[in-house]
Amino acid sequence: MSITCAVLKRCLAVHVGGITEGGSMASSVGLALCGQALVVRGGSRFLATSTASSDDGSLFTFDCSAAEKKVQENKGEDGQPVDQGSDTILASTFSKSGSYFALTDDSKRLILFRTKPWQCLSVRSVVRRCTALTFTASEQRVLVADKSGDVYSFSVLEPHGCGKLELGHLSMLLDVALTPDDRFVLTADRDEKIRVSWAAAPHCIESFCLGHTEFVSRIMVVPGHPELLLSSSGDCTLRLWEYRSGRQLHCCDLASLQEPAEPEGHQRFAVSRIAFWGQDCCVALLCDGLPLVFVFQLDACRQRLTFQQQLRFPHRVWDIEFEEAQGLWVLQDCHEAPLVLWRPTGGPWQPVPDSAVSQRLCGHLRGNWAMLEGAAAVDDGFRGLYKATFDNTSSYLKRKEQRLQQQQGRKRQQSPLPGPPGQCKKMC
Repeated sequence: MSITCAVLKRCLAVHVGGITEGGSMASSVGLALCGQALVVRGGSRFLATSTASSDDGSLFTFDCSAAEKKVQENKGEDGQPVDQGSDTILASTFSKSGSYFALTDDSKRLILFRTKPWQCLSVRSVVRRCTALTFTASEQRVLVADKSGDVYSFSVLEPHGCGKLELGHLSMLLDVALTPDDRFVLTADRDEKIRVSWAAAPHCIESFCLGHTEFVSRIMVVPGHPELLLSSSGDCTLRLWEYRSGRQLHCCDLASLQEPAEPEGHQRFAVSRIAFWGQDCCVALLCDGLPLVFVFQLDACRQRLTFQQQLRFPHRVWDIEFEEAQGLWVLQDCHEAPLVLWRPTGGPWQPVPDSAVSQRLCGHLRGNWAMLEGAAAVDDGFRGLYKATFDNTSSYLKRKEQRLQQQQGRKRQQSPLPGPPGQCKKMC
């Protein structure tokens, strides 16, 4: 990347974005599932366990504040000391098979784990704080998207290798995804764009998916339907795309689905999680700052989304994730039942009565409640990503009119008063 482009990106981040590098966008409390492996994170810590009924209750915990920190991480581009970060986990994900797990934190580190058994493989530095990450389907690389708009790739097979710059936007990136064949990299940014790039040559852009009117908060290539893409935004919509052509297939206005309907001016919210259940082709959406989850049915043949149900909760919902054999796991701000399972029983989705598995999982979370409670207290969500608009035209026109009036007044004062008729001749 040229120096001019890099400077331009920094200027745009300050004057257009208005978000500092240390700002928070998504929940610092999160849930990740792959098969029966489950991870719950909060603040700088995470705990990993299993949803299997045969599990012996084993628990793996990790604290990023105890991870390796390199001296050069504490210096900025000008060599001066900078903020070391809070070690808060910003994003995390499993690889496709669940063999690997990766996270990025507020101290600008990428930490890679092996999960069978759990073991920390490496701690590597990243250039900027990251917003999202994903593994390639081959599990050879992990891609991380950062707040300056860049995507870097890191080797999994060489866990201590440096990152490679793959592509860049002139706007903050909020999510990154890969197609199941690893052919395309899809990136979502704060300037309402979804870009589809060739993975082998990221400078070659296949298409743009344009239509959102606010930042694109989440994207997902639909499992089992690799030609389709789901996206959500701060404009309160869920959209379905044929991403290679950039064609929008369907758009759902989430604000109109709220029950009861919210008054005007209180409908602005973003989706913080898109989850897909292949068993019934269900799409679940968690809305940032709202204690509800929207459930849709995807008809891939007709390329349409049908609203099914709105799940309401008495407590704040931190995250959701589907387990293919069970249903929808909901992580919520409730000490008595922090993790609950929902299933469609005879049609509508309903909470499943406590089982031995859910009691064991809730017991683990209650024992580590400070991890969740403390992280949620400092969570700002997506509110800081909305762009403020300023109408300075009226004030400019008013000031211009005042200046014109002042100029006309000064001209009248400087002009001599006309004398009586014939005065000019007498003086001559």
